Amino acid sequence: MGKIGAGIAVGLAGVGAGLSQGNIGAAAVGMLAEDASRFGHAIIFTALPESIVILGLLPLFL
Repeated sequence: MGKIGAGIAVGLAGVGAGLSQGNIGAAAVGMLAEDASRFGHAIIFTALPESIVILGLLPLFL
């Protein structure tokens, strides 16, 4: 049962990160179209949802 729970945690974290990254990616491209000097902000905003997946992987190691 523990492995099923860990799999669900990783799967849902991945799905949530994917959905949010799609919206954030579209907004980041729009932001870059208006002001290309904000490339660093766009990279940071795009990378933030990936931390959710990393936190979802923690139950595998605990």
